[in-house]
Amino acid sequence: MLDGGHLPARLLYLRPENDTGIFVDAPALSLHIPRPLHADHITDIDMDHIRNIAIIAHVDHGKTTLVDQLLKQAGTFRANESKATEIRIMDSLDLEREKGITIRAKNAAFRWHDYHVNIVDTPGHADFGGEVERIMKMIDGVLLVVDAHDGPQAQTKFVLRKALENGAKPIVVINKIDRENARPHKVLDFIFDLFVELNATDAQLDFPVIYASARDGYAMREIHEKSETMEPLFEAIIKHIPPPAKSDVSYFQMLISNLDYSDYLGRIAYGRIISGRVKVGDSVVRINKDGRRERANVTALFGHVGLQKVELKNASEGDIVGLCGFENAFIGETITDTEERAGLPFVDIDPPTISMKICINDGPLAGREGKLLTARQVRERLIRETLTNVSIEVSDTDVAGHFDIKARGEMQIAILVEQMRREGFEVLVSRPEVIFRRDDDNTLLEPFESLYVDVPNENLGDILQSLAWRKADIINMEHQTATVTVQATIPTRGLIGFETDLVNATKGHGIMSHLFKEYGPHKGEIPTRNNGVLVAMEGGISTAYSLDTIQERGRLFIAPQEEIYEGMIIGENARPDDMPVNPCRAKKLTNMRSQGDGKGISLAPPLKMTLERSLEYIAPDEYVEVTPKSLRLRKKILDANGRKRAGQKVG
Repeated sequence: MLDGGHLPARLLYLRPENDTGIFVDAPALSLHIPRPLHADHITDIDMDHIRNIAIIAHVDHGKTTLVDQLLKQAGTFRANESKATEIRIMDSLDLEREKGITIRAKNAAFRWHDYHVNIVDTPGHADFGGEVERIMKMIDGVLLVVDAHDGPQAQTKFVLRKALENGAKPIVVINKIDRENARPHKVLDFIFDLFVELNATDAQLDFPVIYASARDGYAMREIHEKSETMEPLFEAIIKHIPPPAKSDVSYFQMLISNLDYSDYLGRIAYGRIISGRVKVGDSVVRINKDGRRERANVTALFGHVGLQKVELKNASEGDIVGLCGFENAFIGETITDTEERAGLPFVDIDPPTISMKICINDGPLAGREGKLLTARQVRERLIRETLTNVSIEVSDTDVAGHFDIKARGEMQIAILVEQMRREGFEVLVSRPEVIFRRDDDNTLLEPFESLYVDVPNENLGDILQSLAWRKADIINMEHQTATVTVQATIPTRGLIGFETDLVNATKGHGIMSHLFKEYGPHKGEIPTRNNGVLVAMEGGISTAYSLDTIQERGRLFIAPQEEIYEGMIIGENARPDDMPVNPCRAKKLTNMRSQGDGKGISLAPPLKMTLERSLEYIAPDEYVEVTPKSLRLRKKILDANGRKRAGQKVG
């Protein structure tokens, strides 16, 4: 598979601006690579000069920007390299750049003086917690990045708890100190309280603090110091983050903490080498979670220089590497030298709490925009996602072309569906449903979340009413000058659609975050949606004449001259029940002058929802039709008589 220590040309993607080959899972490209990707020039580094760190923060607290500055100021990129001027380098996925969030845990590395620092960028959103938990065994310390005004938020708490439980040494970076409303000393008090709440050890409570502006590229130990570089942060990492612990044994051991996949190399198992050495061609053993052993040869080893994967000939204790050779490797398994060894302990990943169905598109407009339509293609894509994303589970259902997806949150599935539509898939997606359990006494249990909502004072009543309607228990309320922070425990079912209500009630000023708490007793029925929908009763092209009459009944989701089919949802009814309408009715032409002549039609702009809001909005008997260019809402049963018969059966 690998020839002479080089990657074959079809494994490489050549960036035209900098002649640098980067290994990706990409289509075959026939390219001439002037500089092969191998790491003969990377000398062995003493374990005492290795630092393995993760960077954790709440969404939008500047974590990815901070990584940019560390890589750039450490001299990772040449001055004439495009990466040297690029921003948010670690957000490699288009969706990450568009949404401003980190979705996938990623590895990078830089050299500072004689030290080699491995960085893992972790997601800040709780839905991607599976990405967080699995890399905590790879690192010895964390940079906790906190906004100098907002302070630690809910998902800061989620990721930090995982890090502290694994014994990681923290360095607190109070970022965005250049903000006008920055309050770094107050935020530092909040952080200390958070550490105490999370039962941090005395050593973890004695954390160093660095004040920084990642955007402007400077850091300092004290707020009154002058600094123009990140030098104080580099020094803090080297001084306070311990090197990898030396093992008592000399034989090779590695714990799989992350996965990647390539159509050419197969599965790539990432993890830290706990002890010993390994080189390409070695015969090693994988210990399954159930204790079974499998032997295979190491076909490739990868390390990191900057953001590039580089091929290694060998690696030793303390290194974070990717290892190829085991097609069925999985998170939490151990790779070692012989069958007699015992497996390494691993922290279990929190269970999925949300279930949704992804189905092939069987609507009248199927195949107009996408190229990947069949059940086989959809199934292969979903299975491929599970190869690298352990917190997503895919299973077949009784209905052909319908697949059940379990995940940590609706946003995680929405990201997967968004990626699929950009790849050319057309699918139908159902409303999120929570995964129920039963305890030993056969009591029905459902997942609960800790919810944190920051709302303007004038909207507090509306939000508390909405939370009560969703069966939430208010734990605490803190009043600030213009806002109120509400902490509540809410069933995961109650969260579905809450963000839409929050945005509407607060005109976009409300902020929410949540994280999984526990499974608890079922709270009873929670109403899904107040309003019914306007359902097209026949297909055709929508007309302004017809929509002008229909908009008096509610809010429209479509504009004139759009193609419509029977059973498609074209708007929201002002009343609680569904209403059949005909958006394609044209004006009858006669030789008589009508009373309306000369009057213009004035249509309100249609409501265009994002994929996440669409999934929250739909009822249990509806689908979101997702194609590369369109998002449509529709009934599961398109025929009105069929829906009526199905409703009678349920009744």
